Amino acid sequence: MASSPRQTLSSLTALALGLALLLCAASQSSGTSVSSVVTEAFFNGIKNQAPSSCEGKNFYTRSAFLSAADSFPGFAHGGTEADGKREVAAFFAHTTYETGHFCYISEINRANVFCDPMEQWPCVPGKKYYGRGPLQISWNFNYGPAGKSIGVNLLANPDKVAQDPVVSFKTALWIWMNNAHQAMPKGFGATVMAIEGTIGCNGNSPAQMKALVGYYKQYCRELGVDPGNNLTC
Repeated sequence: MASSPRQTLSSLTALALGLALLLCAASQSSGTSVSSVVTEAFFNGIKNQAPSSCEGKNFYTRSAFLSAADSFPGFAHGGTEADGKREVAAFFAHTTYETGHFCYISEINRANVFCDPMEQWPCVPGKKYYGRGPLQISWNFNYGPAGKSIGVNLLANPDKVAQDPVVSFKTALWIWMNNAHQAMPKGFGATVMAIEGTIGCNGNSPAQMKALVGYYKQYCRELGVDPGNNLTC
């Protein structure tokens, strides 16, 4: 018996929905497999350049990074495989610079409180919001929303970033996804502006820029991808 117009319409609707779901899945999976790109050799190749006495030696691990990355599925995705590799290289260029090859968990000068009086993210008495983690998250107005995003009250316990390596990497990825991820299509230099601002750009810190670009190029070579254009800002 021939299908009714309603049955045909229903079948076409189901087919269209199926195709839409497939396209959505393909869009979400575009990029690169973070776990296959960030190998033990790649990760430890960075960490092993730091002195053996560094506090971060036994803190920062590949497994902690991958666990944190699972909470940020957009990281290294949204473009081609090469785009994903470049984002991985860029992220690790910045974290290498900030931590001295994963040597430092917290900033050296821990006397800084970094509290900005505000109603939305009020500082907890006795707590200090100095730099911690792979991208040295600092200030209460960053600890607050980052903690809310990852499900940890970092305003009340900022030290958690220096105690739990997964939380530590999650804060770094939170910073990255809210600042540098959108800048990646414009080139590595745009990520420097996104993370460092004018302090790191416009010729204000040539040594820093040279180091960051050097790390980025090195990691791009290791990952077998061209670094692209616009490396400085």
